[in-house]
Amino acid sequence: MMRGEIAMRPLWKGAISFGLVYVPVKLYAATEQKDIRFNYLHQKCKTPVQYRRFCPYCETEVPMEEIVRGYEYEKGKYIVFEEEDFGKLATAGGKNIEILDFVNLVEIEPIYYQKAYYLTPGDGGAKVYELLKQAMFETGKVAVARVVIRSREVLAALRVSEKTLVMSTMHYPDEIRQANVLPELNYNVNLPENEVKMAVNLVSSLSSEFKPEKYTDTYRQGLMELIQAKIAGAEIAAPVKPEAGKVVDLMEALKASIDLAREERGRQAKVVPETTAAKGAGRRKTS
Repeated sequence: MMRGEIAMRPLWKGAISFGLVYVPVKLYAATEQKDIRFNYLHQKCKTPVQYRRFCPYCETEVPMEEIVRGYEYEKGKYIVFEEEDFGKLATAGGKNIEILDFVNLVEIEPIYYQKAYYLTPGDGGAKVYELLKQAMFETGKVAVARVVIRSREVLAALRVSEKTLVMSTMHYPDEIRQANVLPELNYNVNLPENEVKMAVNLVSSLSSEFKPEKYTDTYRQGLMELIQAKIAGAEIAAPVKPEAGKVVDLMEALKASIDLAREERGRQAKVVPETTAAKGAGRRKTS
């Protein structure tokens, strides 16, 4: 492990079950939030604001050991749940990822996905893990499964990603809001064929291979620069953003957009050969 890196620790150890086959696995978080965090301060004295667990009836602060969870079934009336109540529900599936079906990836609308996790082989499970991964790879299938995470049973999708299996938790269908109820979608327009063709040409001109490394969080980068400037006591003027002009002629806007896309592609194409040639020259000099 390189200096400065934080060792990843499994969230839990369990097994994938499909049919009568069990695959021992370890679960790791596959993503992390890199948002810049702020504290709320009192403007006058710059002291961090405290948030208290306060009971207005008893007029006192409540320690964590005295806090329980309650479900409000009528206004002002609650039934109390203890931790063992949730345990009764969680023990049904244990720490098993139960595969329910194998489906095609394109059949799952991305809106269903939530958080991603890596699944690695558990102790002694490398062979059966690789067997499942190879079978899913050759069939091109994604596994829809059921799993308990943090005392709650969730739906999940398992797919092959390079050397590992990735599990993405999913929303249930009744958690997805229907778009057809949005009033703005009740429009009726006629699209001329030439405008459709021009728009398709624009999409084709802007199409490229997906390379995630080319996309960066420019907001977070700018925010860090602003933080460093404030630490140094400098003032930064906000950049003036050009106002978007109104589209007068849609066809002209499409044509201009296609021309700009072609120019940008041309500039990118020139950079690559020059860079490659420079590297080749460097290799020749050192040989």
